[in-house]
Amino acid sequence: VGIAMAQRILIVDDEVDIREFISYTLRREGYDVYTAADGQQALEVAMDVRPHLILLDMMMPIMDGRQTCEAVRKMPELKDTMVVFLSAVQEEQCQLDSYEAGADDYITKPVSMRVLCSRVAAIMKRITPEPALPQQLTLDPLRRMVVTPEGEIALPRKEFDILQLLYSEPDRVFTREEIYREIWGCEVVVGDRTLDVHIRRLRRKLG
Repeated sequence: VGIAMAQRILIVDDEVDIREFISYTLRREGYDVYTAADGQQALEVAMDVRPHLILLDMMMPIMDGRQTCEAVRKMPELKDTMVVFLSAVQEEQCQLDSYEAGADDYITKPVSMRVLCSRVAAIMKRITPEPALPQQLTLDPLRRMVVTPEGEIALPRKEFDILQLLYSEPDRVFTREEIYREIWGCEVVVGDRTLDVHIRRLRRKLG
C-alpha cells in the first residue's frame, strides 16, 4: 500500500459474497480495494477515492451497470478510470451495449480468481503510473509535521507514522499486514476500513 503508487480498484456488485471474495483476492495481490453495492453508491465512492479501475456488475438495483458506466464517463474527474464489466450476462448484445457505454473490457462470470487477477494485472499495465511522493518533502518526527516548499502540514500521530513508514522506502509497496504490524502492533485488531480512511486523508492533505 503506497501513498501515490498503490493502484485502487472499486468493485461494484449487489451480491455481498461476491464483493467480499473478490476484494479479499485482489487485496492479497497488493491493490487498494473499495466496494459498492449499487451504481449510485459506486459513483459516490469513485468520486471520493478516484479508482484506477472499476469492476462493474451489469444487473444491479437503483442504477444498472450500463447506466453507471455512462455516468462515470461523463465525470471529468474520472476520465482516466478504466471500467471493466464483470457480469454473468453473456449475451453478445449486452456486451456490445457495455462497450457503447464506454467500457474498456468485459469479463464474464463465472471466472477463476487466477484468471481474474491476470486480467486485472494486464489492465493495470495500461494505466500510466502516478508520480512518486515528491522528494522535496521533509518529515519532522518531533513535531509530526510535513515540511513542503509551500509550508508545513501537521498530521495526527497515526497518519504521520504511516507516512513515515511509506516514505522510508519510496520504491517499495507495503502490504496491509506490514502496515498493521508496524503502526498498530500485532496485538491490536484493525479493520481494513481504518487503514483506508487514514490513507485517504493523507492523499487529500498531501495533494
